[in-house]
Amino acid sequence: MANSPQAKKRARQNERRLEVNKARRSRIRTFIRKVEEAIESGDKASASAALKAAQPELMRGVSKGVYHKNTAARKMSRLAARVKALA
Repeated sequence: MANSPQAKKRARQNERRLEVNKARRSRIRTFIRKVEEAIESGDKASASAALKAAQPELMRGVSKGVYHKNTAARKMSRLAARVKALA
């Protein structure tokens, strides 16, 4: 357990960041799921629209420190390849 005032404050900050990051991660997963559902349905137009909406969300997650840059790039690349293969 945190004993010093500094450690107690840090623990409070960590709890708040956890909640914010959890919400961000959940939001990004929702966008990715929408792309995957559009790919499953076979509709290229809706899949590419969903991908366009998901890309800025993923990059926002990178800039906010929720995802590593390469992780987001890999996810986007794989989704883009799957959307492209729908043609």
